[in-house]
Amino acid sequence: MLNRISVSGTTLEYELRGTGAGEPVVLIHWGVGAKWAEPLLEQQALTSRYQLLHYHRAGFAGSGPLEGPPTMAAHATHCHQLMRELGITSAHIVGHSSSVPVALQLALDAPQAVHSLTLMEAARPATPTDAEKQFGTDVIMPALQRYRAGDKAGAVDTFFRGAFGPRYRPALDHGLPGAFDQAVADADTFFTQEMPALQQWPFTEDHARRIHQPALAVLGTASPPMFAERQKLLLQWLPNAEPLDLPGLTHLLHVQNPAAVADGLTGFFARHPIPEPP
Repeated sequence: MLNRISVSGTTLEYELRGTGAGEPVVLIHWGVGAKWAEPLLEQQALTSRYQLLHYHRAGFAGSGPLEGPPTMAAHATHCHQLMRELGITSAHIVGHSSSVPVALQLALDAPQAVHSLTLMEAARPATPTDAEKQFGTDVIMPALQRYRAGDKAGAVDTFFRGAFGPRYRPALDHGLPGAFDQAVADADTFFTQEMPALQQWPFTEDHARRIHQPALAVLGTASPPMFAERQKLLLQWLPNAEPLDLPGLTHLLHVQNPAAVADGLTGFFARHPIPEPP
C-alpha cells in the first residue's frame, strides 16, 4: 500500500520497505516505468540490511503532476524534499536510465543528501555520440511519430524495442507484470516532459568533477553500444567512480536478473557505509 505526501506543490506516492534500522537506499525509477523498483524490493539481500524508499515521480502513476517546466532539477528537488519529510538526511541513491540525471542532479544540488550513487546505464550524460544520434534516428523519432499520431502503445513498444532489444516483452512481462500498460498510461509524461527535460539537461565534465561521492557505473553487456559509451564517460569524469559489468544483461538489468543487481548494490554499499550520526 503506497503512502502519499505533498512536496513542492504536488503529491508523491511512496513506500518504505526493508529494515528501518538499516542504511537508507532511495530507488528513483526510470521515465518509462513507475513499477521499476519492484524486482529489487523483493530481494532479501537488500531488504534484510537496508531501508528502501521507492516513490513515483511527479507525473507518473498516481503521483500528482509536475508543476512548472519539466526539468531534472525539479525531480531532484522532489526527491530531496521527500527524503527530508521522511527524516532521511543521507542515503545511497540509485538511478537507472533517465533517472540517472535525477540522481546526478541531486548530488549537485544537495550533496549532503547523497552518500553514494548507483548509476545504471545512464541516459544522456553528455553531448550525444554517434551511437546516440543513431538511436535518436532509429528509435526516438519513430516513437515520437507514433505518439503524435495517437498510438501510445505503439510508441512505447517502439522505444522499448530500441532500448531493451526486439525480444524484450517476455522478460518485461515476467519481471515487471503490468509495466507495459503502466508505461502506456504514463506516455504523455514520458514523451512531453521526460524527453524534453533530458534534452535540455545541462550536464558537463565540469559538473561531474564536482561530484565526489562514491559512484557505481553499472552496465549490462548485452545493451546497445551507447550505454557502454556513457559508462566509460562517467568513469572518466566522476572522481570516485567504479564499474560493474553484468554479463548477458540488457537495459532491463534488474528486471532480468534482480539477484545479480542486488548483489552488486549490496557489495557497493558495504564498501561505502554511511557513518553513524554523532
